[in-house]
Amino acid sequence: MGSMSIWHWVIVAVIVMLLFGRGKVSDLMGDVAKGIKAFKKGMAEDEAPPASQPVAPSEPVRTIPHTAETSPGTAVPASHLPGGERKPV
Repeated sequence: MGSMSIWHWVIVAVIVMLLFGRGKVSDLMGDVAKGIKAFKKGMAEDEAPPASQPVAPSEPVRTIPHTAETSPGTAVPASHLPGGERKPV
């Protein structure tokens, strides 16, 4: 009694056909199929970036000089800074 049998579905289908007509139902199913195809195409375009356009960084990468002789709390010698020179004392 709680489950839907095949006859229940047949009756529902006949009522839908009577309300909407055969042409409208087939047009509706065609529109649903077009929507699914467009969705799949859109998903495929989102997954793969275009191979013709290489991805380049927007800014150059800047590096910080690393010296093993300095420890935290000590100053970095001027010779290690960009454009800096060591001055005699």
